Amino acid sequence: MKILLLDGNSLAYRAFFALPTDMATASGQVTNAVYGFATMLVNIVRDQRPDGIAVVFDRKEKTFRHEAAPEYKAQRETQPDILYEQIDIIKELLDAFGIARFELAGFEGDDIIATLADHAVASSMDVVVVTGDRDSYQLVSDPHVKVLYNKRGVSDYALYDEAGIAEKTGVTPDMYPLYAALRGDPSDNLEGVPGVGEKTAAKLINKYGSLEAVFDAAAEQTPKLAQSLVESRERVLRNAGLMRLRRDVPLDVDLMSLTPKPNLGRVRTMFADLEFKTMYGRATEVFAAFAGAVEDRPEEPRVPSVELVLRDVSTRKEIDTLIKQGGAGRRRTVAAMWSDVRAHELVGLAIVEDVQAGRVAWIDGGNLRVADLVGLAPLVTHDAKPLLRWALAEGQTTCSVAFDTAIAAYLLDPGEGRAEVAAIAERFGGSTVGITATTPAGQLAFGDAGDDRMRIAAEALAIDSVVDAMTVALADHGASMLYETVELPLIPVLARMEHIGVGVDRARLETIAEHLTVEVAKLTGELHALAGREFNLNSPTQLRTILFEERKLSPGKKTKTGYSTDAATLEKIRDQWPEFIDPLLRYRELEKLRSTYGVGLLEAIAADGRIHATFNQMVARTGRLSSDAPNLHNIPVRSDEGRVFREAFVPAVGCEMLVADYNQIELRCIAHLADDPGLIDAFTKGEDIHTSTAARVFGVDAKDVTHEMRSQAKMVSYGLAYGMEAYGLSQRLGIAVDEASSILESYFAAFPNVRRYMDGAVDEARSRGYTETLFGRRRPIPELNSSNFRIRQVGERQAMNAAIQGLAADIFKVALVRVQQRIDEAGLTSRIILQVHDEIIVESPLDEHQEAESIVVETMKGAADLRVPLEVNFAWGSSWAAAKS
Repeated sequence: MKILLLDGNSLAYRAFFALPTDMATASGQVTNAVYGFATMLVNIVRDQRPDGIAVVFDRKEKTFRHEAAPEYKAQRETQPDILYEQIDIIKELLDAFGIARFELAGFEGDDIIATLADHAVASSMDVVVVTGDRDSYQLVSDPHVKVLYNKRGVSDYALYDEAGIAEKTGVTPDMYPLYAALRGDPSDNLEGVPGVGEKTAAKLINKYGSLEAVFDAAAEQTPKLAQSLVESRERVLRNAGLMRLRRDVPLDVDLMSLTPKPNLGRVRTMFADLEFKTMYGRATEVFAAFAGAVEDRPEEPRVPSVELVLRDVSTRKEIDTLIKQGGAGRRRTVAAMWSDVRAHELVGLAIVEDVQAGRVAWIDGGNLRVADLVGLAPLVTHDAKPLLRWALAEGQTTCSVAFDTAIAAYLLDPGEGRAEVAAIAERFGGSTVGITATTPAGQLAFGDAGDDRMRIAAEALAIDSVVDAMTVALADHGASMLYETVELPLIPVLARMEHIGVGVDRARLETIAEHLTVEVAKLTGELHALAGREFNLNSPTQLRTILFEERKLSPGKKTKTGYSTDAATLEKIRDQWPEFIDPLLRYRELEKLRSTYGVGLLEAIAADGRIHATFNQMVARTGRLSSDAPNLHNIPVRSDEGRVFREAFVPAVGCEMLVADYNQIELRCIAHLADDPGLIDAFTKGEDIHTSTAARVFGVDAKDVTHEMRSQAKMVSYGLAYGMEAYGLSQRLGIAVDEASSILESYFAAFPNVRRYMDGAVDEARSRGYTETLFGRRRPIPELNSSNFRIRQVGERQAMNAAIQGLAADIFKVALVRVQQRIDEAGLTSRIILQVHDEIIVESPLDEHQEAESIVVETMKGAADLRVPLEVNFAWGSSWAAAKS
């Protein structure tokens, strides 16, 4: 007999954060955690075929662990109400399935699982524990107890026996609590031995056999480790006791009674109420055996069961035949496997031949020519940009994309970010995808890959199967136009920017880095002299000792590890020791510039002398583009030392840089959305908006506006674009909250439509569950319906700024796409090399200046038709800095 023991809280938590929070019924009930949990339950029961099932839950009351260690789990943030309210629905669903569930005050769910597992083993039963909590590793015992560990999402699992645990951790299951105590468990806020990681913990336990022996042998270790062991002995021994699961929870249960007794009619009703359209059919197939018979069920869209058939295509004749199969212009679905996606190292490509028959072809990367990829276009794939980058690296500039499931998923739920194929298939395809090591050949599942090629092939099938459903969903969301005319055509634009890169004057950058190194060294010596000894300036612990123990300064806020030494705290206490704190703040500023930009940018220069950053269009919920590897968006502009880095960014020989920057685009978006006469009048007349705003707010003539007034008006204007309230304004301006509130009230009195727009935006978002830009970009804000006041406040700020930030992002993306299109149409060699916030930077030969300037500026100005004109600041220069100056 096999018993399945599920950790209800762990799996619900994983499901909630794996699936988008805009999964909700028409009445507004968020259902992502319920859907994910139900999917996991059905799939696991189908795959494991248990005779009995039990699900355990934690209770809200504190347990014996909290009493023994007050810090236990103290760091954990309160989870969203929209997760907790779904736990009760999950329990109702388990009742409908007739699945036993357990919870007991004073004990955690893990303890209940451990106790049930022991009872089962005593009765010669097999147990599979399903959880995302590593504490369960200690329960594994061959041949009866295994752990099916949820690594991430709703479909990614690994099944561990004793050998699997040893391979995963380096220790046997019975030694796991000792290993975990040495290593520490951040998820439970239980500290281990400082400096001891997983490898060292495993080495010590395997060598000495017990914690007591490890501590007794402290003198045999390095001096640093020996000291750490001595200082942490009592705490770690205590933690080991807490980490060992209890196996004596008082339960009155007959294991033979754990056979599910489903009420399929009740299950059907619940799924109908939850609006899970395809779940009932799958659940019935799995649980009908427990119910004794399959009930009649309504016709539902079903995903056909297919056997995955993968064939190698390796000869040139076979590849040419494959490419010609669909005829010219027919979209082809592909999925790529990369050994290093940033280096464009393509392992192979899976191409769907027949989705109904499950037939997929495989071409190894070494056999694939760039012309083959173009021949397969227009492509359907998931995250197309790396494939386009590969094509560009191979010399091909034209490779079209018909559908990108990653981009579509991002538009349908921007909070999800880079949604995985598995999650998309769960939501839009009604089935899981992938190949597991334990799955029979051809059976679709998702988990550890026994064959990476089969996994990629299964992903290709899944991608193909969801395109129609995602197309319908985009239309239902009103996002089809945004997807087709902005986001999809933006992919090749960003791919080309990444491929081209931006030129760097290495010598200038090295000079800047060396100057910073010298300045940092001077400040380090000065601070050591002031402290009276050498210490690590980057160590908060050592700095706390200097400031609060030796110097006896009055500390500021206290964190879990001690008094804070962050910049805000240092600013507040600087008057107590300005001779030290001023150079310390200066040191931090210059050291960050040196390490992040001085060293970081030098390391990012490629062999062609250019930096090839990555531009992300699926990260920010507002739709804003971001940059990484390196992050060129964060190159400092506020300090002289930061601005100087732009001198190192230069155009190719014979070219100059055109930097075109939208002028106050967010404020223009506010003026348009609020339809405020005062703002519209100021922008239409071309007045200095901050001076005009200050004149209205403070009731003076424009000529009488002081620098301070203008600065305060500017802070209010830009703060509103980010949902800033009186407290935030007071912190930025360094004034009392009452004074900041008064300034805000004066602003709203001068521009009443802005207040009405802000309030209306919150009310509308609360009613609809999301905000929406003029271009159709939606952003779900479930926080608005939270019962927690502070969470609702966060949601209100998000609702205020989402449409503003989103509209600005949409306008910029439209401009970026159209600029590239017009450059191509004009046949120019000028090229977009960089975008930073609201700037487009173009590298242009001298003889193309006039035409390139006209295209960029005119296109940016015409990217949207607002109630106020879009203005663009632009300049040419021999470097980024020269153009900006």
